[in-house]
Amino acid sequence: MSKSVLYMSMSLDGFITGPHDGPGNGLGTGGLRLHEWLGAPVSERPHFEPPGLSAQVFAEAMATGAVVVGRQTFDYAGHWSGDHHGVPIFVPTRGTPPQPQSGWVHYVPDAATAIREAKAAAGEQDVMVHGAGLAQSLLRERLLDELEIHLIPVVLGAGRRLFDADRIELELTRVLDAPGVTHLHYRVAS
Repeated sequence: MSKSVLYMSMSLDGFITGPHDGPGNGLGTGGLRLHEWLGAPVSERPHFEPPGLSAQVFAEAMATGAVVVGRQTFDYAGHWSGDHHGVPIFVPTRGTPPQPQSGWVHYVPDAATAIREAKAAAGEQDVMVHGAGLAQSLLRERLLDELEIHLIPVVLGAGRRLFDADRIELELTRVLDAPGVTHLHYRVAS
């Protein structure tokens, strides 16, 4: 059965971007540091081949069958040029949605619809979730099944925080210590 899994790089002080994130500066000032574990892009279109255990985590993320992404994250990321590893992308959007950037992009009215449609599209594969605001909403609504946190040994001091939700119990199911990152996998407790 398909699961919804948040994949997010985070600083030790809980930030997923540096300060001043926005269009054209999606990761904020200093936020690129949170993604150094991926290594340098190995092709013109960003494709990564992380070293060691990080390669396993990256392969799991790329094996997902659909993506659900918050609208702000999607906009700040330049819509990924309409493609995120060749799977359908579901974007919860209030109001009139813009024109889809490709046949992969589907604007939907809310997070619950996004998760439901993404799971249907993914079949037996998991659904990748991106975005702090979306993750907070999904946690409150009990629609997020698991979290894969890429914990980076840096204190950013400011930026966009990942967690700003009511108390949520998590069960740690895996820890992978790799150069420059500790990958922490959690199951959201019932």
